[in-house]
Amino acid sequence: MAARLNPLGTDVGPKLVRHLVATGRAVTDSSLPRATQELVKIRASQINGCGGCLDMHTKEAAHAGETPVRLNLVAAWRDATVFTDAERAALELTEQGTRLADAGDVTDEVWEKAAEHYDEEQLTALVAQIALINAFNRLNVILRQPGGDYEPGRFHA
Repeated sequence: MAARLNPLGTDVGPKLVRHLVATGRAVTDSSLPRATQELVKIRASQINGCGGCLDMHTKEAAHAGETPVRLNLVAAWRDATVFTDAERAALELTEQGTRLADAGDVTDEVWEKAAEHYDEEQLTALVAQIALINAFNRLNVILRQPGGDYEPGRFHA
């Protein structure tokens, strides 16, 4: 599969990516657990069918010490015993926040579960993470950016 366009080869692409990455740094630097951040990126990318983001975030999570069992079970998190209640709440919020067109809203029940586990700073970071990964997913899916050749740390320099 070949990408439709290399956005980094345009004038606007690098600027756009630089601003999105800078925004993401606020999440990265927050108190939201890093494992939760990566799980959210992976789950949203699975839902959106973003091979490029799945490639990047599964490899980054593994490189940071995430276990293969947990990475392999993200898609079936409801039926897996390896996620904490807090992670489950974040994954449910991610699913509803990613599928807004299907349901039209994030339910109060899902929000309240997340609020049981995360303070306001962490909830803000969690919502921002969901929004940002969905933006990256949409860019990559529309442009057909393939997955498979990502090297951990490539964009962290």
